[in-house]
Amino acid sequence: MSSHPNPVPDAVEALIRDLPKVELHVHLEGSMPAETLFDLARRHGLESVPDTFDALEAWYEFTDFPHFLDVYLASVEALREEEDFARLTAAVAGRLAAQNVRYAELHISLYTHLMRGVPARVVFDGVESARRQAELDHGIRLRWIPDFPTDFGPQSAERTLEAVLADAPPSTVGFGVGGTGSTLVPYADVFGRARAAGLASLPHAGEHGGPERVVEALDLLGAERIGHGIDSMLDGDLVARLVDEQVPVDVSPTSNVCTRAVERIADHPLPAMLDAGLLVTLNTDDPTMFGTDLTEEYRTVHRMGLAPADLVRLAANGVRASYLGTAHRHALLAEIAEVAARHGVSASAVV
Repeated sequence: MSSHPNPVPDAVEALIRDLPKVELHVHLEGSMPAETLFDLARRHGLESVPDTFDALEAWYEFTDFPHFLDVYLASVEALREEEDFARLTAAVAGRLAAQNVRYAELHISLYTHLMRGVPARVVFDGVESARRQAELDHGIRLRWIPDFPTDFGPQSAERTLEAVLADAPPSTVGFGVGGTGSTLVPYADVFGRARAAGLASLPHAGEHGGPERVVEALDLLGAERIGHGIDSMLDGDLVARLVDEQVPVDVSPTSNVCTRAVERIADHPLPAMLDAGLLVTLNTDDPTMFGTDLTEEYRTVHRMGLAPADLVRLAANGVRASYLGTAHRHALLAEIAEVAARHGVSASAVV
């Protein structure tokens, strides 16, 4: 991931390495390392993936979005037992911790497991055991955002929320929805019930489908953060609202190019979003399947023209937009300011 033809300067690389990081828009299943999928596929006799690791590793390389879906669905299919979910979570936590990620909120595609007959308790027990161990081993804190896709209609939302309310652990901070950009109108009621139960509304919106999806997320779902949200830039009134209300927007540049929401990385609106005053956070979405990680995303946005002070601002934004808790947020912001100062970078965005 670091063999880019345009490497970042050593001083910026050191800043990126040392910055304490938070990730708020990352899918557990889309973070599965190739070696984890290979082992789980052998364990369960999956025939949908290559039968040698070299072939699987080559198959894992991102080529286009339809191929990504094949890999993603194979990864989901490999998760069947509590031990599988624990193993995946441990692998993901280790990779995040190695990048100095201190806290992450991971989307769990709960409905895709429920529809395969995997009980929610199996999912949650597996991820929880690994979450607790990761905190002991690495000091990283993980929290969960169960979600459902719009592809299967409102019944998928109902079933997912029922499972969350019955079985989700206290480390569950929010409720989410993914999908292809279709209207969010049918999901207003289920999100209202999720919010009444104390779950934050954390939907995907505005990657595809235009700024109207973001407006629906705010007005109908009570969104507290927007996943992706790049189409917001097509509506000046919406941008002004997001700035005024300081609704965080979780942006994943490499993912947006892979899904063709943005044609080229040079066209990505993230710099303009920051310039407009949006509370932008930096994320990976499905990192192993899109050939990236959070460290590489920081390098990418620097190559897009962001200065070191902007990188510090993104790190601080992630902390502010998180559900980490007040004391931990203050401590992490203070550490970001200290790292910035040590690297001779303005910490004005932190304080």
